[in-house]
Amino acid sequence: MKHRRRKPHDGDGPSMERWLLTYSDMITLLMIFFIMMYVISNVNAQKFQRMAEAFGEAFGSQPGYAISEDAPLPQVPDKKDIEGTGTDLPQLTKIKSELEQYLKEENLEGQVSIQMEERGLVISLQDIVLFPSGSASLTPEAKKIIADIGVHLKALPNFLRVEGHTDNLPINTPKYPSNWELSSARATNVVQELITQCGIPSERLSATGYGEYRPKVENDSVGHRQMNRRVDILILRETFKDVEPN
Repeated sequence: MKHRRRKPHDGDGPSMERWLLTYSDMITLLMIFFIMMYVISNVNAQKFQRMAEAFGEAFGSQPGYAISEDAPLPQVPDKKDIEGTGTDLPQLTKIKSELEQYLKEENLEGQVSIQMEERGLVISLQDIVLFPSGSASLTPEAKKIIADIGVHLKALPNFLRVEGHTDNLPINTPKYPSNWELSSARATNVVQELITQCGIPSERLSATGYGEYRPKVENDSVGHRQMNRRVDILILRETFKDVEPN
């Protein structure tokens, strides 16, 4: 008995191969997807490792700090911790409170301000309470204020940085050709007063002139320019002591 040979229907060959092609494409895409995920995870791990090392160095950890897969993630400090932590914070907070009381008693709150910053405690004195216009010579009232403030600073082990600032109005005199010279001279004279009248060791002090280039506010009004003309006494936190030369 002869068996009839089954004839393939039209299109059977291509249709059987079509799903194989689709399946092959899907497998290829999945492989590419997992390869990309693997690469991305490795890159992120490297970035995280570098970030962790930077945090470790910034916050006093040993260099070469490594992270294992089972190790807990480092805790990022919150804003409160960044603005002031460590053994010197209670002392700086105490001095801030004492100086604020002094300013209130002497009615100087509108001319001297105190603020805790990340880098330390900043005592900001407006130039009107320190110097005649365009001059770096301290007034008798300024010397008394600096002496009173210096009493609270003398016992501190922290470095003190005195920073002079001006507004953006140009100055051009034989003694002060620009605001650089004026701001530097004002900062230096305050440093000299802290040394001679308050007995603060010279090696703990430094003077910096910023001219008009570190304003508190825009120099767009008389009042704002007055705010920018100032001398800041910065009590540098122990965390940042390495930025000062030994």
